[in-house]
Amino acid sequence: MLYLLLLLMVLIWSANFIIAKFALQELPPFALLFLRVFFSNLILLGLYFGSGQYRRRPIARADWRWFALLGLCGIALNQTGFTVGIHYTTVSHSALIISLTPIFVLVLATRMKLEPLTALKVGGMALSFAGVAILTLEHGAGANGPTVRGDLITLGGAMAFALYTVFGKRVSRRYDTLSLTTFIYLAGFLVVIPLAGWQLFRVDWGQVSWRGWLGAFYMAAAASVTAYMIFYYALTKIDASRVIAFSYLQPVLATLLGILILGERLTPYLLTGGPLVLLGVYLLEWGRWRSRTRA
Repeated sequence: MLYLLLLLMVLIWSANFIIAKFALQELPPFALLFLRVFFSNLILLGLYFGSGQYRRRPIARADWRWFALLGLCGIALNQTGFTVGIHYTTVSHSALIISLTPIFVLVLATRMKLEPLTALKVGGMALSFAGVAILTLEHGAGANGPTVRGDLITLGGAMAFALYTVFGKRVSRRYDTLSLTTFIYLAGFLVVIPLAGWQLFRVDWGQVSWRGWLGAFYMAAAASVTAYMIFYYALTKIDASRVIAFSYLQPVLATLLGILILGERLTPYLLTGGPLVLLGVYLLEWGRWRSRTRA
């Protein structure tokens, strides 16, 4: 049952790239970002107060600064990187660049002396960045092709999520998943209001069909709430490396969906650079696993 849930998680996140592309046909990127975070907050706050979590463990005053930082990195900046980034690039580029997140986590952990840097990890990083370098050669391949701007914005979102992952360890052990996620999203929404709220006034809401609204709600309810709940639940049941292993399916599946549904092209750059990115991330994770087993 747990592995079926993990497979569902991967399907939800893979489909999220396609749903975002369709929603962006009706909503500008910052407006879609605002709606996604807004709906996520409504759902999470309903679950939080409905479950009575607020009676079990109050939030320590000293931890609010951590929630503010995590909301900035994990919600505001990360989801800006995804939503605005994919507006200017392809599904395949977005999915592959997001898969680089473990590399940025390693760099941060190494700088903070939380994890050693080994030859295998360095080799993995080199392969992944070589793959990204090949992907950049594809820019300018048609009006609907990837752009440098889109890839860089997406890369910024992946780096922000790496910060969220590292800093999240400071408070994650003190709170349950629902409480932690709820208050991180609430803090992130406070940043998103001025960051993205301005674009709400430039939308012709009469032209937004049910597809646009459904897309925004899917990105909130399925990708932001359901999938993350499955992810954190799985971490309490099995080793993190086994959970992470499922994430390798995401860029492959998202790319296939982009080709089949959106008509994106399977180019030589993608066939060469994509496997290098995934192989590099795999080697890095293997190196991290070997470091932990030897410790």
